[in-house]
Amino acid sequence: MAAFNRRQILMAGAGVTALAALPACSNPPGSTDSGEKVEVFSWWSGPGEEEGLKALIEKFKADNTGVEFVNAAVAGGSGTQAKQVLANRMRGAQPPDSYQLHAGLEASDDIKAGWLEDLTAMYDSNGWKAKFPKGLIDNLSIGGKIYAVPVNIHRSNLMWYVPKKLTEWGIAAPAKTWAEFLAQAETLKAKNVAALSVGATWTQLHLLENVLLGELGVAKYNGLWTGATDWKGAETIAALDTFKKVMAVSVVGTDDWQATIDKVLAGTAAYHVMGDWAAGYLQGAKALKYKDTYDVVASPGSTGVYNFLADSFTLPKGAPHRAHAESWLKLCASPEGQDLFNPLKGSVPARLDADKAKYKDYLAWALQEWQNSSTVVVGSLVHGVVANNAWKAEIEKAYGVFLQDKESAKFAEAVSKAYTANK
Repeated sequence: MAAFNRRQILMAGAGVTALAALPACSNPPGSTDSGEKVEVFSWWSGPGEEEGLKALIEKFKADNTGVEFVNAAVAGGSGTQAKQVLANRMRGAQPPDSYQLHAGLEASDDIKAGWLEDLTAMYDSNGWKAKFPKGLIDNLSIGGKIYAVPVNIHRSNLMWYVPKKLTEWGIAAPAKTWAEFLAQAETLKAKNVAALSVGATWTQLHLLENVLLGELGVAKYNGLWTGATDWKGAETIAALDTFKKVMAVSVVGTDDWQATIDKVLAGTAAYHVMGDWAAGYLQGAKALKYKDTYDVVASPGSTGVYNFLADSFTLPKGAPHRAHAESWLKLCASPEGQDLFNPLKGSVPARLDADKAKYKDYLAWALQEWQNSSTVVVGSLVHGVVANNAWKAEIEKAYGVFLQDKESAKFAEAVSKAYTANK
């Protein structure tokens, strides 16, 4: 995805598991409403995520009296496990009424498989194209058609920390570059503190994309996803080597992001790189206060850049309760729905006409950054914007090897080869 100046984006144009595994209603594909219910499939099941979903559910129930809402959420950060369960259902012609995906190329495989309804007519009839930034509409559009409704905008490139802990350790301010971060790591090591906490594999890839962004800069980072930047080139290899150094000074676990950021709160690690859904967790479940008991900055080397993703919902072909699914999508697209959801989720509204007064503390800063005319927007790899599912899967596979052998050139070769095979 090319970088966009913020002004160009705006003006010219990112058991629960047991329940989720149950099949959808057995109506054949193409059938219409057969009952007063709607099943919505997502991966929002953890603290900082489920609160926003619950608020939307309660609003839906209030607006649709007598309609049962089936919350088919599957645990697992960034939707890794949810997508596996969903794929099995879709292949078995047992779709939910709506399912979550990220705006961007993540949807391309589902479209090719014939799983998604074209929502362009719904956008036109509800005037939604004028309510979302043109750049976002462009990223939602594949082949000139729109297949998903965005409920929010998230930022990937953020680094979270506890101000009082940094002061205690003699760190004057968060690192602004990865070189400065590695220098701080030496100070922290002497105090038996890890520089960074990292968790499950997807969180490591989340870190990797932002190390690449910080080291390569906007143009070359974007080029990684379009073929303009050589994965096998010296600069990319050097950035991958920096990532290895960052991992070497980190405490690396297998937990999802909530347990991983808890290490920062406990003082066993100084920083955690994660998207801004962390704000909902920190201010909600952990009851912390922005700029006091937690704070956040752009990840090193990415000040003034918004590495975006957008959570969106779809209308699958053969949705058993189509009319109620459309009601769900209209709620997700509405200013009321977005203003209910986003303050709890730790994200900002995708709509341009949401009520800014509802966004406080971190979210006030995030909304200001998103709408700043000088902010440059790029797209996330891990969260579905810049790579189709096939290439992303190959990157994940190559990363598994890279994690073990630490060979940057070998990883770069594998990713480059996979790009050629899947573009």
